[in-house]
Amino acid sequence: MRLATVVIVLAALFIAASSAFVVRADQTAILLQFGRIVKSSYDPGLHFKIPLMQQVQRFDKRILTLESAPERYLTSEKKDVNIDFFVKWRIADAAKFYVSVAGDEGLAQKRVVPFVMDGLRTAVNSKTLQELVSGGRSDLTQSLITEANRATEGLGIEVIDLRIKRIDLPEDGTVIGSVYERMRSERKKVANQLRAEGEEVSRTIKADADRQVQVINAEAYRDAEKTRGEGDAAASQAYAAAYGRDAEFYAFYRSLEAYREAFATPNGMLVLDPKTEFLRYLQESK
Repeated sequence: MRLATVVIVLAALFIAASSAFVVRADQTAILLQFGRIVKSSYDPGLHFKIPLMQQVQRFDKRILTLESAPERYLTSEKKDVNIDFFVKWRIADAAKFYVSVAGDEGLAQKRVVPFVMDGLRTAVNSKTLQELVSGGRSDLTQSLITEANRATEGLGIEVIDLRIKRIDLPEDGTVIGSVYERMRSERKKVANQLRAEGEEVSRTIKADADRQVQVINAEAYRDAEKTRGEGDAAASQAYAAAYGRDAEFYAFYRSLEAYREAFATPNGMLVLDPKTEFLRYLQESK
């Protein structure tokens, strides 16, 4: 009797343990009965099932990340570019997810990548390289999200976000050389423009400096002539005053100045008439 009670208790515990299951807050689940889905979209908490007949399949309902390796695409200009991207996605319908990919996240990602790559290839083919790298990424990724959700609707997943991580030029292509050459030409053009502007400013500064030099020289010459004129006037006044006081002395002084200037050169020679007025004081001094 006691053994039978123990068996019954153990059987009840086994049935209770087999019939209860817990779904965490970060999970979603479906209930299978002989491989057929009988219930899906469980809320977090404690739930029950029929032991041995029903099985629970749990899935992660958090946002998952899919990263793609760089792939080569062709722009509208027939230029090769290497683009890698990542996709943020989550399981939106657990039943569809189980039916389409048997609940395998890896298989789901393999199904998603071709859809995204086809949409990306079509979008890149319609844009130039400049449009891709300048400002067209946001519009491009938004349209890709819409197309990816439309293509993967039957998989029971939802694409939350899609971002292009990097756009590179292939190392074995000719685009890098042409891009570098264009960049070099643009930099050379800017340098020539700056050099021309600098030369123009230099010429302006030199012209202004030359004008100021001419103005300063003219003003200095004017002031010098004014001073010289004032000096000559003062000298003339002094000479006139001296001449007025003693005309004979003034004539004698002027003659001495004339002698000094005439005989300033050591080897100079003057041929004059002895009776000329110029030699009057020399003759009188004998």
